[in-house]
Amino acid sequence: MRTIEWDDGVVRMIDQRQLPQEYVIVQFTDYREVARAIKEMYIRGAPAIGAAAAFGLALCARGSVAKTRAEVLADLEEAAATLHKTRPTAVNLSWALERMLEQARKAQHTQVEQIVHALVAEAQRIADEDVEVNQRMAANGAELIEDGYNVLTHCNTGALATVDYGTALGVIRTAHEQGKRLHVWVDETRPRLQGARLTAWELMRYDIPMTLIADNAAGHLMRTGQVDLVLVGADRVAANGDVANKIGTYKLAVLARENGIPFYSVCPTSTIDLSLPSGEQITIEERDSTEVTHIGEVGIAPEGVPVFNPAFDVTPHRYVTGIVTEEGIIYPPFAPGLRRAKGATS
Repeated sequence: MRTIEWDDGVVRMIDQRQLPQEYVIVQFTDYREVARAIKEMYIRGAPAIGAAAAFGLALCARGSVAKTRAEVLADLEEAAATLHKTRPTAVNLSWALERMLEQARKAQHTQVEQIVHALVAEAQRIADEDVEVNQRMAANGAELIEDGYNVLTHCNTGALATVDYGTALGVIRTAHEQGKRLHVWVDETRPRLQGARLTAWELMRYDIPMTLIADNAAGHLMRTGQVDLVLVGADRVAANGDVANKIGTYKLAVLARENGIPFYSVCPTSTIDLSLPSGEQITIEERDSTEVTHIGEVGIAPEGVPVFNPAFDVTPHRYVTGIVTEEGIIYPPFAPGLRRAKGATS
């Protein structure tokens, strides 16, 4: 199945917290449950979160007891506010919610039933478009991978981070399907280990050669000439090309620059936020301390230790070689190219 899908009033998704030990499908019928699933990372990855938020609003509309258009719109605004609070860094979440609300507000939808039908259809369009966008993006990015390349990636950017196929990992997958010989270095990605748990699982399913490494081994591999290309995803890209992504990305970008290795972010144009002049304005989510002090249920730090646990960091655009989108690869200066890419999809 897809990472997330709609099934006659039920939202079904893979519970990614259980991977790789178990492949578990969970079902939700209330938007509050979807909000909890996003917050607790049953589902993660900017494009997947956007689709989940859209399906959450569809559930709200379908379950509303409102009798009038005004009442159902009020219910949807309340649900959107709840969903928006779950993960503040990923712009796809707010993008999908606003797209759904715009659909609900259209003047031709005068009856509650019309709004419900329109939102279910719009959420499904968002999900279907994500798959098509990922495949276009992957085809563009695959041109960067030459035969025999060693590619380093961070976090999880595959089908599990999207509705299906993937962003940075989708590029790798396409290059592999084209017959290119390649090998992937997989950062474990502390503290939630999305690389170790999810990326390794996906690559092994695709039979793509890979090796799992501790995050702090990446610099050694770069210095010793064992990395040809770094590919990462993005949760938000500012108007100047600054990239917010999983914590640890900035460190990789600096190391890549120091060692003369190309560093690319791969993301759909829905992840580009032209309203923010730079990455300085991006809200960085901070998560619970237990993600750092524990691995699963096992404590690895002294009880009561102070913890700082940012989920993301911002990579200044000067460290970014290019940004791969479904509209093509954007190179510096980023601002004009990002505007053109967004314009092509508006």
